[in-house]
Amino acid sequence: MYLPKFALLGALLVLGTACRGEMPALRPEPPTLRRLTNDQFANTMRDLLGADVVIPGQLDPDSRVAGLLNAGASLAAFSPRGTENIESFAYILAAQAMDPDRRDALLPCTPAGIVDPECSRAFIPQFGRRAWRRPLSTAEVDRMATLADTAANTLGDFHDGLEFAIAGLLQAPDFLYRVELGADAEGALARRFTDFELASRLSYLVWNSTPDDALLDAAEAGLLSTDDGLLAQVERLLAEPRAMAGLQAWFADMMHLADLPELYKEPSVFPHMSDTLPAAARQEALRTFAWVAFDTDGDLRDLVSTRTTFVNRELAALYDLRAPVQDGFAAIQHPEDSMRRGLLGQVAFLGLNAHPVSSSATLRGKFIREVFLCAQLPGPPADADTSIPPVTETARTLRDRVQMHLTDPGCAGCHRNMDLVGLGLENFDGIARFRTTEEGAPIDASGELDELPFIDAAGLAEALHDHEDFGPCLVKSLVRYSNGYREQPAQFEALEHLADLFAANGHRLEPLIVELTTSPVFLQAGTVDDGPIEESWE
Repeated sequence: MYLPKFALLGALLVLGTACRGEMPALRPEPPTLRRLTNDQFANTMRDLLGADVVIPGQLDPDSRVAGLLNAGASLAAFSPRGTENIESFAYILAAQAMDPDRRDALLPCTPAGIVDPECSRAFIPQFGRRAWRRPLSTAEVDRMATLADTAANTLGDFHDGLEFAIAGLLQAPDFLYRVELGADAEGALARRFTDFELASRLSYLVWNSTPDDALLDAAEAGLLSTDDGLLAQVERLLAEPRAMAGLQAWFADMMHLADLPELYKEPSVFPHMSDTLPAAARQEALRTFAWVAFDTDGDLRDLVSTRTTFVNRELAALYDLRAPVQDGFAAIQHPEDSMRRGLLGQVAFLGLNAHPVSSSATLRGKFIREVFLCAQLPGPPADADTSIPPVTETARTLRDRVQMHLTDPGCAGCHRNMDLVGLGLENFDGIARFRTTEEGAPIDASGELDELPFIDAAGLAEALHDHEDFGPCLVKSLVRYSNGYREQPAQFEALEHLADLFAANGHRLEPLIVELTTSPVFLQAGTVDDGPIEESWE
């Protein structure tokens, strides 16, 4: 579907240093084990056992670090309850693997009896390589095959015995954690990830799931250690339709869409709130990303400024639009005179960054600063009064009521950075419904973004689109998602180089993926004896 673009991508990579420049030296973070996120666990099991496999539940809640669940996985370990879930889920999934309707597609052989060591030893290396993302050693195969044979003899059934080996493979740290530690190179200041580790890194970045056999075959042949072999696999992964869903996972992580199921609005205040609205809001945001990044191969900054969105009947009613289709979602454009633009006009952003009974200029401005511009904002002082004064006859709009934060010397420094941005979205209430008044008073949605004034939400969207930090922040977010840590000063120059290439390529996603995955930022890890860089996880 996307193959024609790769002729251009390949050309970009061979233009030479006169156009692309050399990647500045960097000191990567030391490698860490990264736990599979719950989405990665579910995706991996579907790739291993089939799209119809039933995932029993979540292993442990994911935690957010540097704004991303995928980065939090670098610090996460399993709780005692999570460990119990692992064992339970492994046997449930193993039983599904050996279901009569599924096992023939998984097994490379037909068992000759209740115990068939040859057949079990044919299956285990094949399945284990996909599950552990590397070949199993002879000792590992023998151990699992012995377990399968012993259980089969005890239970009187070959397939029942093999369930124990599958459950063992799925409970192993080699499956539950991404073991990407790199290998020392003589005289090198950094470790380079091995071919199988690169296969895992590529697959979980682009597909958000385990490598397929073709990628593992390339790793086994040593092709990922060569520039041409690596580029060929990056292009192949991006050309697959599943790359869209895989990279939507980065977007969803960046936008905190995992929080949508917990979205709550007081029904008496927001009658448009329903049980189905969070899922619809997620679909709108994901489809907008897919349209900009894949369908049009467009400038990612257009995510905040486009008038095109994707709605169903519920969202169309909330946005005062005529539903484009009777059922499902379809593209529609907001009118030119509408203030609603891109992600900044959608329920997923406006609803999550608001209170159950009101909007919030602070939450919305904070999200824009931290997520779209990568600013690190300090928390409020311990004794700070963060409450907003109630509505009065002389202070009916939120702008009037936040003046305390904007004028108090102890609050103004941070709140001017957040509130003067978030107030630009006050024409949208706490559930994203458009309004022109609040408590009977007209809304003033003017504000400023780093001394650039705007008069309304559409002006804010344009100011954010053109902000010098927006493009580089998208690069930082993707690198954090890929590598699992917040960038540190030793990596700043390399990220600036990637940001320059991102801009030169029209701020398009696929060239950025190619540039990132073929750069030392993706290919290297710090040496283990360096220890963690100070404050890496703030």
